[in-house]
Amino acid sequence: MKTVPLITTDAEAEAFLDQDLSALDFTQFRPLTWETAAKDARINMRIPEPLLNAIKAKAAARGIPYQRLIRELLEAAV
Repeated sequence: MKTVPLITTDAEAEAFLDQDLSALDFTQFRPLTWETAAKDARINMRIPEPLLNAIKAKAAARGIPYQRLIRELLEAAV
């Protein structure tokens, strides 16, 4: 069975999905609730500018919006 490689950018995800996935082993997937859940709560916090710049740089390197990266980090922490 075919497994999913480590995908770190949207471009890599699109390239992976552009191929024949009929032999893909779907047992390797797990539910992801936070990305599809309604985003109806807001937070506002002050953080040091260098920290925000580092988060934005890391998100850019992964090809995702920085707020998505922050959500991922919060999800992993709880």
